[in-house]
Amino acid sequence: MVKSGEAPEDSIAVMSRQALVGRLAQVKEQFRATSDILKVLTSSSGDPDKVFDAVVENARTLLNAAVAQIYLVKGETYVIARQSGMSDEHRRLLEEHPIKRDRGTLVGRVTIDRQIHHITDALADPEYSRSDLQRMAGFRSMIGAPLIVGDEVVGALNVMRNRVAPFDDVDERVLATFAEQAALALRHVDLFAALESRSAALESRSAELARKVEQLEGLADVGAAISSTLVPDEMLATIVSHAVELSGTDGGSLMEYDESTGLFKVRTVYGTSDDTVAALRAAEIHIDRTWVGRAARTRRVLQIPDLDEAPLDEHLAVLHAAGWKSLVAVPLASPDRVVGVLVVRRKRTGSFSGETCDLLDTFASQSAVALTNARLYQQLELQSADLAEASRHKSEFLASMSHELRTPLNAVIGFSEVLLERMFGDLNERQEDYLKDIHSAGRHLLALLGDILDLSKIEAGRMELDLTTFLVDDVIGEALALVRERATLHGIDLTLEAEQGLGLVTADELRLKQVLLNLLSNAVKFTPDGGSVAVHARREGGDLVVTVTDSGIGIAREDQARIFDSFQQGSRSASTTEGTGLGLTLSKQIVELHGGAMWVRSAPGEGSTFGLRIPQAPATAEAREERWPADDLSGAGPIVVVIEDDPRSAELVALHLHGAGLHPVAVGTGEAGLEAVRRLSPAAVVLDIHLPGMTGWDVLEALKADPSTAAVPVVVVSVEPERGRGFALGATEYLVKPVAGEHLLAAVSRALQHTRTPVRAGALAEGRSVVVVDDDPLALKLVRSTLEPLRWTVHTCSGGLDAAELVRTVNPSVVIMDLLMPDVDGFAVIDELWADGSPSGPPIVVLTAKSLTAEDLRRLEGRIAFVAEKAGVDLASLARRLADVAAGEAASGTGSATGTGSGSASGSGSASGSGTGMETGEGGVP
Repeated sequence: MVKSGEAPEDSIAVMSRQALVGRLAQVKEQFRATSDILKVLTSSSGDPDKVFDAVVENARTLLNAAVAQIYLVKGETYVIARQSGMSDEHRRLLEEHPIKRDRGTLVGRVTIDRQIHHITDALADPEYSRSDLQRMAGFRSMIGAPLIVGDEVVGALNVMRNRVAPFDDVDERVLATFAEQAALALRHVDLFAALESRSAALESRSAELARKVEQLEGLADVGAAISSTLVPDEMLATIVSHAVELSGTDGGSLMEYDESTGLFKVRTVYGTSDDTVAALRAAEIHIDRTWVGRAARTRRVLQIPDLDEAPLDEHLAVLHAAGWKSLVAVPLASPDRVVGVLVVRRKRTGSFSGETCDLLDTFASQSAVALTNARLYQQLELQSADLAEASRHKSEFLASMSHELRTPLNAVIGFSEVLLERMFGDLNERQEDYLKDIHSAGRHLLALLGDILDLSKIEAGRMELDLTTFLVDDVIGEALALVRERATLHGIDLTLEAEQGLGLVTADELRLKQVLLNLLSNAVKFTPDGGSVAVHARREGGDLVVTVTDSGIGIAREDQARIFDSFQQGSRSASTTEGTGLGLTLSKQIVELHGGAMWVRSAPGEGSTFGLRIPQAPATAEAREERWPADDLSGAGPIVVVIEDDPRSAELVALHLHGAGLHPVAVGTGEAGLEAVRRLSPAAVVLDIHLPGMTGWDVLEALKADPSTAAVPVVVVSVEPERGRGFALGATEYLVKPVAGEHLLAAVSRALQHTRTPVRAGALAEGRSVVVVDDDPLALKLVRSTLEPLRWTVHTCSGGLDAAELVRTVNPSVVIMDLLMPDVDGFAVIDELWADGSPSGPPIVVLTAKSLTAEDLRRLEGRIAFVAEKAGVDLASLARRLADVAAGEAASGTGSATGTGSGSASGSGSASGSGTGMETGEGGVP
């Protein structure tokens, strides 16, 4: 499947690379088996049985066969020398009724014709005469190779499958190699027999055997070298050096054949001067016009005892001029094509022994495979480079797409929020409904874009988890709250069954909430009206386990695996069902990034259960209840003044606060609230807006205007959805009734943990100014419409070219800077403002759609106040943070507020700065 943002050529390249990797693994396994057999040869001391055992076992395994047999010729019949996979009955039948030397069997054809034979199906072969064997063993497809020692056929290696599954060319080559090794074992035996029968020549024959062992060890070393590395130069250098050493020659070279040109290219050399190597590589060594080409064409080992007497082609002329006197050329070939030629050379004249030529011929089979491996490795390297380049282009495309799509989406969401906040007048009911639809659709598109980008980050290995320790009950409660309205609208019963005191977990809080929200949204989406969705949360061995069970339409078994694939929803999707099929894919990968697992159990018509497990270290596995520490005087926790005129609401808030270990003090009027705050110096204030007499707005303004109370964080809890006004007056958190207890405690917790230097109401009522630098006119308009109603003077600049000059001319309270701009980007503007290594202007706030890399963050560190993403930015929070930064600038009088901020301000959550000068937010302003 071609993923979004990925060209079809990329998928083809990936599949081709996978095929090449699979082929390399197969070749490597073949050479492991070959190396094992060669090692047995070197240690068997003339006993062929061990070699035969290794041959039949490896042949049966590598060729996926049921039976492997080695037959030896005995007069006019054949006897089983070794077998793997045969039953006792099958073996007794062969002993009682031996196979005759005729064409009625596979072994007969192989030994008579002296070549490999196939039988596709023994039942369908009219010439096959041993049906009794077929019925006994049940074999169908067969392949056999002759065992040839010298010029004599001494037996055959047969492999059989109990199904019709013909053997291919690769199987044929593997079998041929094993047959050669089995024959070599027999030849080894003959050598030992000759030694025993000729005691007079014991010393010389012992030397010959030692040499044979050395040669075989060399072959084993080459096999091991080929199996242990895929670096072409290392592999081929090992082959040439061993060939020279084992043949007792002075130098050698390995030439690779190019079918497209018909030329040989010198790939690796040994024992040869640099000048000669250069001349060899410059020579045109054609297969039809050279001596080595003739060796390759005829597939025969050729030698020249005296180069002075041989006709010289372009290749031989170079060697003759360099003083070489004799040489051997060994073709490197597979059954279907020429791969190259191995050449060994001497500085003296003389013929090469048949034994040396045979050894080099055996050596060449491994060399051919090694050269093929080198080619495959080169192809893999090239394709890997192409894939890396394609991945880079994809990342650049996604970054560009992020900017181009998030920018207009930010305008849609932002302007709808501005209008819903009634900054430019009241709305009628229909206008409000339409704006809510626009805002909701924009958020949906933004979430979809976020899923695509997150998935791309995971696939590229660039997503990092922000691990923190938090109360998991809060995260589950927040996720349930976000889907409760939709569930109620469709009459779906939404329940939670959680173990008492789930306590703290260590995970990425935002990502875990994202996963839970996806599972809950899917459960509600695919459950018919009147159904039910149940969430169960528990600890298993310390790990967090959460399941979401619905009474919906269920998922067919064949769809349960693929619903976790990108853009798949299985048979439960329909044209009327929203979503793209990315949610579960992303959720599963996020859980797996935590080291956990996700699963599904379902049946059509019986609903579905999705579950996840998040592993926890033992230190965080214990269920613990978070409470605020009691102070020394009262024995209770930090004081929180609750200003609420409704007794029942005040009692409910007090109960929640008291349960969290806080000390609530409730008052019913604004005047009493001001007096309580001044008298008690509380840790926080919970404030209602609709109060008798002095309103909540008046109370908030008075608190922030009084230096003695300005530092107290205020959490506004009201039915009025005027969050922008609340933040502008200095509220730390703003919640719209009705408010769940867990949301209230979360807001108070953030206020207590992240108490900031407040902005005194009216301190910057006049003279606040901002320079906004952005190439997008909609973004400029959006910021202007947000800040001007709050009495900011807004200066705009539509690009980075004149931005620094405008900042120096206006000297604003703060600068809002986009990073992605043509010609001169935001980074360059910031560099110019910091040209001398120190700030030369007001504090800078980055507002961008760019996904910041580690290098981006490094460039910005210490130079800006904070970073906010355009996507999903909370405009009211942005206004408040800008006021904070401007106030900090005015209070310090240093000319810069960069690198100082820390705090929390988000309409949907919280984020805090680290005090390092870099604060980033996702889905809101940090």
